[in-house]
Amino acid sequence: VQLQASGGGLVQAGGSLRLSCAASGRTFSSYVMAWFRQAPGKKREFVAAISRSASSTYYADSVKGRFTISRDNAKNTVYLQMNSLKPEDTAVYYCAAGWAVRYTQSAYDYWGQGTQVTVSS
Repeated sequence: VQLQASGGGLVQAGGSLRLSCAASGRTFSSYVMAWFRQAPGKKREFVAAISRSASSTYYADSVKGRFTISRDNAKNTVYLQMNSLKPEDTAVYYCAAGWAVRYTQSAYDYWGQGTQVTVSS
């Protein structure tokens, strides 16, 4: 599966952005989907994940209550709605596809190219 992330940009603290990740192929609904992020000089970290049917979602503590992951299997797309953004949310955001919900990037087989999110104070 090929993944294409979009929707990043520059936003002021307290603002919102919605990221999208479009997948190619007809097996999108077979994958667990996740978002990770990597800030300058830091390791890539887990942000959120969603089960195949969207019945279960998982979040890092740092974004819980502010970010919402969702998916539309008919459109082969996963989303990340980000509200109440903080400067520490500044990072390149990556979408990923895998077979099971894990909080480590090694568990995901396919990755998008990343989209930059910058939050100004």
